[in-house]
Amino acid sequence: MSSQLISSSPTITEIPTPKLHSRSHTLSQRTQIPLHVYKHPAAILLELSTSIKEVYQILPHIIKSNLYTEHLFQTKLLSLFCNHGCIAEAARVFEPIQDKPEVLYYTLLKGYAKYSSLHEALLFFVRMKADNVKPVVYNFTYLLKVCGDKGELRRGKEIHGQLIKNGFSSNVFAMTGVVNVYAKCRQIEEAYKMFDRMPERDLVSSNTIISGFAQNGLAKLALGLVVKMQEEGKRPDSVTLVSILPSVADMGLVKIGRSIHGYVLRAGFEGLVNVNTALVDMYSKCRYIGIGRLVFDGMKRRTMVSWNSMIDGYVRSGYAEEAMAIFEKMLDEGVEPTDVTIMGAARACADLGDLDRGMFVHKLSDKLKLGTNVSVMNSLISMYSKCKRVDLAVDIFKKLRGKTLVSWNAMILGFAQNGRVNDALNYFYEMHSRNMRPDTFTMVSVIPALAELSVTRQAKWIHGFCIRSCLDDDIFVMTALVDMYAKCGAIHTARKLFDRMNERHVTTWNAMIDGYGTHGLGKAALELFNEMQKGVMKPNDVTFLSVLSACSHAGMVEEGLSYFTSMKRDYGIEPGMDHYGAMVDLLGRAGQLNEAWNFIRKMPIEPGINVYGAMLGACKIHKNVDLGEKAANKLFALNPDEGGYHVLLANIYATASMWGEVAKVRTTMKKKGLQKTPGCSVVELRNEVHSFYSGTTNHPQSKRIYAFLEELGNKIKAAGYAPDTSSIHDVEDDVKEQLNSTHSERLAIAFGLLNTSQGTPIHIRKNLRVCGDCHTATKYISLVTGREIIVRDMQRFHHFKNGTCSCGDYW
Repeated sequence: MSSQLISSSPTITEIPTPKLHSRSHTLSQRTQIPLHVYKHPAAILLELSTSIKEVYQILPHIIKSNLYTEHLFQTKLLSLFCNHGCIAEAARVFEPIQDKPEVLYYTLLKGYAKYSSLHEALLFFVRMKADNVKPVVYNFTYLLKVCGDKGELRRGKEIHGQLIKNGFSSNVFAMTGVVNVYAKCRQIEEAYKMFDRMPERDLVSSNTIISGFAQNGLAKLALGLVVKMQEEGKRPDSVTLVSILPSVADMGLVKIGRSIHGYVLRAGFEGLVNVNTALVDMYSKCRYIGIGRLVFDGMKRRTMVSWNSMIDGYVRSGYAEEAMAIFEKMLDEGVEPTDVTIMGAARACADLGDLDRGMFVHKLSDKLKLGTNVSVMNSLISMYSKCKRVDLAVDIFKKLRGKTLVSWNAMILGFAQNGRVNDALNYFYEMHSRNMRPDTFTMVSVIPALAELSVTRQAKWIHGFCIRSCLDDDIFVMTALVDMYAKCGAIHTARKLFDRMNERHVTTWNAMIDGYGTHGLGKAALELFNEMQKGVMKPNDVTFLSVLSACSHAGMVEEGLSYFTSMKRDYGIEPGMDHYGAMVDLLGRAGQLNEAWNFIRKMPIEPGINVYGAMLGACKIHKNVDLGEKAANKLFALNPDEGGYHVLLANIYATASMWGEVAKVRTTMKKKGLQKTPGCSVVELRNEVHSFYSGTTNHPQSKRIYAFLEELGNKIKAAGYAPDTSSIHDVEDDVKEQLNSTHSERLAIAFGLLNTSQGTPIHIRKNLRVCGDCHTATKYISLVTGREIIVRDMQRFHHFKNGTCSCGDYW
């Protein structure tokens, strides 16, 4: 083992010429201190002083009485200065002393190790050797502790070498310090090797290696060491329990955690705040938040860590409101929050979407001067993003110094969550240009953003980027890629990636099943679900929602009803509002409107917007005025500011030629200032996204597009297309036809056909459901042009080819 401590400092074996007073006598050779010194009032006051302020108040009396040369005052002053971290003052007391006793060296070294830098401590250690002071064992333990805390492996090895040279390689205290250094420097194998070689071990050394295994993520081995320790006759103490409980939490072994809790009660440790805090944390992470709260409430004294563990536990368990209640209780009791508290409260506000309380947490962080704490700012960025105020998140991000990868990830995800796809991609490109290497979280944030663009070319680029970044084996990245390809219309590519995966998460299965469903491939979706059921992966609530949606898109009513029953009966999954909405959609699309309405009336929970929305959509498809009115009135009560529901009802009236009712709906909309969301279709061409709105002429190629559409209209009419203008009134027939022919998807399709070569598929994305007339027209366009046209609307994919659509006219 090398004896070199630091390359820029003298080594212990290279003794420099002392520049200051050296030690020339031992303590036993010093002259006896006069008795009158001990009786002096200053000596008594110095002995009783408890703060550095009191020490400075006494100093003038010591100097005035000329007592500062006495060893009693020198020793006491040095000790007090070191204990209060005033190392410069301690050194000024130390240097003038002529006959320095060894204990002063040891005291000052401890002060350097505890309150100064490792560099200064090692320099003083060299000075000790120069002054012929023989080190004692705890000199090494001080230095080793600093090396461990600072992660200084190289210097820790050098001190280990000096420890061996000074004959302490068998000392249990010294070797425990060595074990601690290697464990904290993530050299756990070396740490265990040192532990295993120890001829004698005590409880402290056992706790050190147990904590080392736990902190290095080796929870199972840590638990094994506890068992071995007990077999050797050592009873775990509170330090053992605090070290091992995080491992129990990481492994989710609540049964073992309960056993440890029982041991805590039997051993009389239930009054120790650190043990109770560890129990709270363990129960919270094992999703037994109720028991964790009982432990928390039973604590007579709580530390800041106790409060933070409870807040974090509630957030992890999905009880954000309870987390905020604990946070507010903590403030009411006058406990000052820390950065960890602020981050927990910010996450709770994010989960609740509570902007007001989130802004309060932000103001509190400013009051605590945490504006330079990057982790806190990252939490606030995420909070504002989830509260739909991504503009405030951007403000924090731009002002943040020392941005980390987490900062960029939070901002990219925030843009993606708020529909600002282009901003998410721009930030990703900027991050990449700054040579910041993306991680798994970056990719699972940016890939869904690309999926929303539904551009296959960009999908292939990001897939290649994942391969070049060696992230293509990550299960979460691969799941995101499967989902992205499915949403870009490349369902077969998605399945190829799915089949290549060595390991699959439940979200992987869900992505593939949902992909099949949105492409109208209900049979393939159910086959994959059946394959999933045969394996070890259990379906969750999202799986069943994807299955029910697939059945709805494919008109598989009996299968959907069977799976809805199986969800609760066979898997114990309680249906949520989305599941009920999917069932209404399933029945409604199939024309079973009365059955759908009865299903709504029998729901065990109050129907929500999505349930009545599905009912109204089905009434529009099947032209049912009576049930359409009932569903619409429910929607008007639940969401009176949404104009789309009024438009749907007006269309139902128009189809039934109830023009008076249509006028009433439009008058109501005008009075309330309600508007329908304008239809928008986008198409990507040569790295540019082109957006089209119905009837607009602001595109540079508008004249060419409209001329082409007129020509195309004549061709599809010749092929058998007959326009459906039943939902339009108050205008002439030719105007009705013109209004339909300039819907946004037709403009986008015309642009795509004009600007791509024959044989190239046209990919269109629309923000609303494709209307019936455009669906029919697009089938004929694919026939007369010989092109494949892929349209992704708000609900599903339509693959038009040779005059037919993949949905089979069922959507």
